[in-house]
This record gives sequence, structure tokens and C-alpha cells, in this order.
Amino acid sequence: MRTVVLASTSPYRRELLRQLRIPYTCAAPRFKESIVQDVAPELLVKHQAQQKALSLRDDYPAALIIGSDQVFVDARGRTLGKAGTPALAIKQLTAMSGKTHTFFTGLAVVDAATGRCETGFTTFAVTLRTLSESAIADYVARENPVDCAGSFKIEGLGIALMEKLAGDDYTALIGLPLIKLVTLLAEFDYHLLGTRAS
Repeated sequence: MRTVVLASTSPYRRELLRQLRIPYTCAAPRFKESIVQDVAPELLVKHQAQQKALSLRDDYPAALIIGSDQVFVDARGRTLGKAGTPALAIKQLTAMSGKTHTFFTGLAVVDAATGRCETGFTTFAVTLRTLSESAIADYVARENPVDCAGSFKIEGLGIALMEKLAGDDYTALIGLPLIKLVTLLAEFDYHLLGTRAS
């Protein structure tokens, strides 16, 4: 099978990709993500996922390279990303409390040998409980979710912040939409099931 490279150093994305039971390598992309308010979030995350994957093309000239990017659109329509600091995480969660927000996760698979790229995105909505200041501060102190869009880790204690989740693929909320990834890999004739030698 083709060499697969995950253009990410995120431990959350690495853990998700392990579920597919394929051999892969991780590498830090050379593309720096940014938030651009006047670009539609689905276009933004697809573009940034593609650029992350393409940034490693010269290093892995025969590989299939996976890029992923995530932002969320808050209840006021603003596109936001990672908080970066505990203080900003508290501010972000305080603004999100009691409201519904939509996460956009972009995905790209690049064939480094040919330059062909397939992209897609997935959405997932979350509604947070109405949270007290002390609950938010306690959560941020315990999980330090500064490197997560939305300032929570849904696979951890972040589930306690939630009132409702709605979407087709929970892995998109963690940062790597595996259902979409399996579909995109198949576009390159990389199939996860039914291909092992008997």
C-alpha cells in the first residue's frame, strides 16, 4: 500500500488515524493556519487542509498526504479557532455558554507523486450548557484545552460542558473526520477493507 503521511503533530488527530489501522507517518506541516473572517468557513478549512498537505509534498514525493483543519462559527457568526492561552479559553467558553455553535473540519488528501488533491469538509453542531464562571475555570484548569478549536476536548471532560451534539461524524469534532477520510482515500484506490491477501 501507499505510504500515508499525516500533516499534523496533533495528538488527537494521530489517535484518530490509529483507528483505521493503517501504517502512517506524522510530520509538522510548513503551512501556518490563520483565521480569515471574510472567507466562508467551509472554504477556509478546505484551503488550509490542502495547504498543510501540499507543504510536505517535496519531503514525501511518493506519499498520500493528509491535511486537516478546523474552525468553529459561534452563535454570532464569527469564525474562531484555538484560544492559545488559558485566559482566552475561559473567555471563549464564557461566550459560548448556553449557545449552539457549528464546527467546520476540512480535509485534504494529496497524491504527492501527481499533485492531485481531493478535499472535503464536515460540520458538527454543539450546544453548551449554561455554565458558571467557576465551572468554566475548573474545566480549563483541569484539561488546559488551549490547543483545541472551541477550547474543549470532547473526547475528555469537555463532554460535561455539553447539552447537545448534532452531526454525522463525531470524529470531525475531534479534528479528523474519519468517514470523509475513508471516502477520500478510496478516490486514490486506497481501500481499508477487503484488500488483504488471504
